[in-house]
Amino acid sequence: MGKKGRAEYESIGYWPWRPESEVETDERGFKLYDALDALYMDEMVTKIHNWIKSPASSGVVTEEPQSACDNQKNVYILIVEGFLLYNYEPLNELWNRRYFLTLPYEECKRRRSTRVYEPADTPGYFDGHVWPMYLKYKNELEENASMQVVYLDGTKSQEELLSYVYSDIMQELNKLREETGGATLLLCKTGGPRFSVLGRCGFYI
Repeated sequence: MGKKGRAEYESIGYWPWRPESEVETDERGFKLYDALDALYMDEMVTKIHNWIKSPASSGVVTEEPQSACDNQKNVYILIVEGFLLYNYEPLNELWNRRYFLTLPYEECKRRRSTRVYEPADTPGYFDGHVWPMYLKYKNELEENASMQVVYLDGTKSQEELLSYVYSDIMQELNKLREETGGATLLLCKTGGPRFSVLGRCGFYI
């Protein structure tokens, strides 16, 4: 440890939704955005693989390290935020750590109602599509005993969540550095129906 280095926190800045015209519509007229077919998942996998091959020259956004990371050498951290990230196997096999932020129905619906989406939610969209799809994919994760996921209580304060995740990341970094002498870390966060964001080492809830 004693050698001065830096940790690079990177963001690809990519949200792979297909154009609205390519997103399937169900019999109620709801656009099925919370489904794998609505996303360019292959493109996301390609971008992440390119980062893994050469994180130092990947062309993604790099954030300046915090002083607490100054003694880390050759450390590259990519945080991927989104939904359905554990339900697509080519992506799911990449993650070093998986975080899943949960919220109860009423709080999730309240938070979503305060956000602006393009296109905007149609009446009944949350109850008719978004929440059922969240439960469906969450149940799939819980039934997969081989998948290690850290479930985070989204009703806790931002400070509590950040403190826990930061400590968990640092433990994983130390383990990787002991094993490899450096570290390339991929962190992944998903959660309820787009009610929160984990990005660039921070929660915005």
